[in-house]
Amino acid sequence: MSSLNSKLYLLYQAVRYNLKIIFANKFIYFLLSALLFFLFIAVVDLFDPSQYPTEEDAFYLLLLPGILLIFYPSVYGIQNDADNRTLELLFGIPDYRYKVWLVRFVLTFVLVYIILVLMCLLSIVVFARVEVFEMAGELMYPIAFVGALGFMFSTLIRSGNGTAAMMVLVMFVVWITSLIWEDTVWSVFLNPYDMPREYNYVIWQETIFYNRLYLVVATILAILAALFRLQRREKFI
Repeated sequence: MSSLNSKLYLLYQAVRYNLKIIFANKFIYFLLSALLFFLFIAVVDLFDPSQYPTEEDAFYLLLLPGILLIFYPSVYGIQNDADNRTLELLFGIPDYRYKVWLVRFVLTFVLVYIILVLMCLLSIVVFARVEVFEMAGELMYPIAFVGALGFMFSTLIRSGNGTAAMMVLVMFVVWITSLIWEDTVWSVFLNPYDMPREYNYVIWQETIFYNRLYLVVATILAILAALFRLQRREKFI
């Protein structure tokens, strides 16, 4: 029993230590920004008698806060390790990229998912009724992709601020070109609750399936590309 307790304690310490490095005590600002944005838009809609919020609206409302939550740990992860002088240590661990970075990504995604679940519960109270776990799961597809993309760019640029600027530019381009890919499998921010009138249910479900499949594949490829870049120790030390 004591052995199990010791292992659980070590696991807790490892998770706590990695989360501290991932978010570098600045995550709270992004969390507060996400919550304030959500509450502001929700309150504005509540005071508009012509608005009847639905799951479709809730998806868009929760998407930006979710991106804010994933933005800092994915973009500034390499920079935080450099600032905390742990980058050299990581390069000294055999297969470090699998044992450390993948664990950190899983921890980040799990934490963001938990926060999205809580925000979905809050949405039921102040905005619109949603299927909590389903909504949080649907939001994680584009959010995870944005996080993986930020991680990949951070290994190319090797600067937190530079990566942040690049990600803002990329998101701006995606936004201004969104009408071209709207309601297609290529839409990064496809809303599964916003079915076009010209689609029937079967076609729409097929579109959602392939869109999510492509996002998952793109997310995995971006993470693998970032890990491949991290093999080149001399580029970062």
